[in-house]
Amino acid sequence: MARSASRSIALVTLAAVVACSAAAAAGAWRYFHKNPQNPVVRVDEYVTMGWVAWDSSWYMRIAQEGYSFIPGQQSSVAFFPLYPLLIRAVESLGPDVYQSGVLITFLCGPLALVLFTKWARLFVDEDTAFKAGLLMACYPFTFYFYGAMYSDALFVLLVVSAFLLLERGLLLPAVLVAAVATAARPVAPAVVLGLLVRRLEWKRQRGEKWTAVDFLPVLSGLGFGCYMLFLWHQFGDPFAFVKVQGAAGWEQNPGWSTWLKVSWFERVIFSPTDKREAIRLAAHAFFTLLALALVWPTRKLLGWGYAVYVLAIVGLPAWSTKDFMGMGRYLLSSFPVFLTAALLLRERPRVLQGAVAVGAISVIVLSWAFGADYYIS
Repeated sequence: MARSASRSIALVTLAAVVACSAAAAAGAWRYFHKNPQNPVVRVDEYVTMGWVAWDSSWYMRIAQEGYSFIPGQQSSVAFFPLYPLLIRAVESLGPDVYQSGVLITFLCGPLALVLFTKWARLFVDEDTAFKAGLLMACYPFTFYFYGAMYSDALFVLLVVSAFLLLERGLLLPAVLVAAVATAARPVAPAVVLGLLVRRLEWKRQRGEKWTAVDFLPVLSGLGFGCYMLFLWHQFGDPFAFVKVQGAAGWEQNPGWSTWLKVSWFERVIFSPTDKREAIRLAAHAFFTLLALALVWPTRKLLGWGYAVYVLAIVGLPAWSTKDFMGMGRYLLSSFPVFLTAALLLRERPRVLQGAVAVGAISVIVLSWAFGADYYIS
């Protein structure tokens, strides 16, 4: 009997974790030894160092010190609480704060990919579900699932779980899991809308009438709402996480300059001064536009619920960013597009194979770059 798609993806993910962790550790070794005065450390410590960079320090501060908010300055309130709370819980069991963050990602990332293939299997055959899982596992920015101390793996695991439960008719568990998810990332409207539209569509496909219970997905935003209540109680401003985005260094103020991506055009098209930066920003924009281009095919192949979810989960951060930076990572949340892509490429196996090959190389290279402290996303 052929191995199931989810089991095959589990093996692929295990190999990816090992390869990407080795690459990240090699990058950390290179970065660490730029200063010959640095002490010798154990091999396993390079793995942890390789997966801890950039925003990881914010999660460390929240887990150890709690939240802070200084208007006009970069502050930890920009980061939602679920991931640092889990870090604190794991840290209480013995590992240090960084090891705890990496361990959570080690668990959540591979499990998210396995559950994604189980969700995909509800719509397609084993082979197509496996190819969808392969596309997602080899997406260049999926290295954030393989150890990086970021919240993306946790969020995607919870959202995929919520939609999987919804497809199986388990509405209340789906809503509860989704409510937890919205405490991890500031994209609650996408989760609420996606679950609600999909639930109503799911009932209609079965010839069943809508009832008040079918509108339970509106409660999926409770995690988001609880964080806003916390900010209101603690700092007197429920929108503090939005306001700090305009702080110096982040400079993501809402307005026409941000919405029209003036900064992106200046740094990539009109007057680029750093070729490496221009390429990086162009790559993030490319993947964003590709995901948006897949919204309508997703509607035709998977239904309105998933199209609405993808449009919102991609559109919200794309609209609020000045230069698309970070979008490559955020697109991991738009999991239905990987199944859409697999369906569109069923008749183009060479294109699919090429995408997987290029992605597999890219995810290892980016893991090394992340460990070497290059700004990736």
